[in-house]
Amino acid sequence: MAEAASTDAGVAGQRRFPLNTLAGPVLIILVLGMMTLPLPTFLLDLLFTFNIAMSMIVLLVALFALRPLDFSVFPSVLLVTTLLRLSLNVASTRVVLLHGHGGPGAAGHVIEAFGDFLVGGNYTVGIVVFVILVVINFVVITKGAGRIAEVSARFTLDAMPGKQMAIDADLNAGLIAEDDARKRRLAVSQEAEFYGSMDGASKFVRGDAIAGIIITIINIVGGLTVGVLQHDLDFATAAQNYTLLTIGDGLVAQIPSLIISTAAGVVVSRVATDEDLSQQLLSQLFTRPQVLYITGAVLALLGIVPGMPHVAFLLMASALVSIGYYLERRSQVAEPPPAPPPPPTDQAEVGWQDVSSVDILGLEVGFRLIPLVDKAQDGDLLRRIRGIRKKIAQEMGFLVPAVHIRDSLELKPNSYRITLKGVDVGAGEVFVGQYLAINPGRVMGTLQGSPTKDPAFGLPAVWVEQGLREQAITMGYTVVDASTVIATHLSSIVQGHASELLGREEVQALLDHLAKESPKLVEDLVPKVIPLGVLQKVLQGLLSESVHIRDMRTILETLAEHAPRTQDPEELTAAVRVALSRAIIHTISPGTAELQVIALDSQLEQVLMQAAQSRTQEGVGLEPNLAENLLNQTTKLVQEQESLGRQAVLMVPAPLRSLLSRFLRRAAPQLRVISHSEVPDSRVIKVIAVLGGRA
Repeated sequence: MAEAASTDAGVAGQRRFPLNTLAGPVLIILVLGMMTLPLPTFLLDLLFTFNIAMSMIVLLVALFALRPLDFSVFPSVLLVTTLLRLSLNVASTRVVLLHGHGGPGAAGHVIEAFGDFLVGGNYTVGIVVFVILVVINFVVITKGAGRIAEVSARFTLDAMPGKQMAIDADLNAGLIAEDDARKRRLAVSQEAEFYGSMDGASKFVRGDAIAGIIITIINIVGGLTVGVLQHDLDFATAAQNYTLLTIGDGLVAQIPSLIISTAAGVVVSRVATDEDLSQQLLSQLFTRPQVLYITGAVLALLGIVPGMPHVAFLLMASALVSIGYYLERRSQVAEPPPAPPPPPTDQAEVGWQDVSSVDILGLEVGFRLIPLVDKAQDGDLLRRIRGIRKKIAQEMGFLVPAVHIRDSLELKPNSYRITLKGVDVGAGEVFVGQYLAINPGRVMGTLQGSPTKDPAFGLPAVWVEQGLREQAITMGYTVVDASTVIATHLSSIVQGHASELLGREEVQALLDHLAKESPKLVEDLVPKVIPLGVLQKVLQGLLSESVHIRDMRTILETLAEHAPRTQDPEELTAAVRVALSRAIIHTISPGTAELQVIALDSQLEQVLMQAAQSRTQEGVGLEPNLAENLLNQTTKLVQEQESLGRQAVLMVPAPLRSLLSRFLRRAAPQLRVISHSEVPDSRVIKVIAVLGGRA
């Protein structure tokens, strides 16, 4: 039974074997067979026909491809088709030399047709036509396609680091997801490999043209020698037979080679768009009636010149003018008539609808930036803003309110302004059509443009024209467009003001969403144990210190445990932070590596503990000198840690954590303040600096 089962499994495995994987090996075996084995003329006709059909398929696929990577297998196809043509040349040479004395039909009907019908049976004409085809293929098409492939390969490889940095910038700004970034990185890598392969594959076509000339000369000389010396033909008959057969053989090979070379030129010269070549030609050449009118007028003037072919010129002029008239009429029909002005209405009474509400999050743009937010003009800023909201929802744990976008005549034409609850929180100036080259700190030169600063992070930058984009990327700049500048600035502001964006409606929507998974937890806690307002303050306290609220179940369970004893938001926030300690420490120091922290000097710690107690009882804060020294030392330590590439973390006793976090936030917003109780027992703590002593 076991043997039968294994036999059935083997048969099933053989049935599932994909037959399409045999195409490559079969084709290579076929090529080798044509080079070594004699072929009958009927099979030779089929293979020549297959070669012509294959070249037409390759050309049509190249014409219908929207971007070069849609035909990424083209370099391999170029190699295989070249080998196929050369093997057919070897097989046909054998037949021509062995049976050429029998007449023009000795090498098959395909060679006979190309040698007799296409050149009229005149081998002199055949030689001239063959040489012209070779010159067109070798000098014009192949050389041009090879040069384009070479330049494209060089520029593509030079632009790879900049493209990778742009993908990372979009990923960090939340404009794209991880899967989209992975796909874009793969596309960049494939593009570089494709143009590199095309640079080498173009040499196949060049070598094929040279080989065609050499093979033709060898066949003519060899045919004359075989016909005259071995078959006792006179020189004229031998020249007639063998030269016609050789020219027919060369034309059969050179015409598909010319088609493949044309396909190569089409592929490497394509610009990636959403239209194929036919649509691009029609949409870009025959869309302006004025061009057709002027061309028709010039042809008509040439047509009335004495001695010129009047019918041809006037007929073509009439056709172009007719096409231009048709396109103009169609564009007028497509344009909708202007809408009539609305009828005047009586002035309505003032009502509540005249009271304008304040947008929670707003973006105002100058009139020159309207194309960035206009869908009709392919503005992609709206899509980027949706990506920002999605990323923040995934990272912080709540849905950011929608961004209301409007144009403002109060702003400069290229300026924008970000508002939070009607108050300006950020502004900048961008230029549509230009690129912002940001200096990350290590660049290889300076750029010609308008110096400025990155509005999001304050890094030195330069606005450059589109022609300098590749140069800036090569020199190490991070190059982004105007939409990315605004989107990154908006993302940083939203993350920095996340606590202010979490209103009661957002908290209620968060509870409603959690109630679908844990209905009993939400029902028993809010508002029976803790009011919605207190819960909002706790969540805002977490967000204000960059602690995400994705783990709402742990947050609510902790509040359910401590809320019956106290309703103080600060005490509840401290309890929740202890419950979320693993997540908090993970955001600071991922993995299991030691936690590097800044500690308080023992004397300073005692002074601060006394100040915290006096503040609690009598409302007394820190002494001015102590506060100034503390701020100065903290700023200095944070700058030192940032210069070393470390996250600045201050570890203090639990009673001091909230006080110092609020006090030091203005001087060093990037400083993270944690308490001893928030560090998991499994983490090793390493003190790298001490805050305290004399300034």
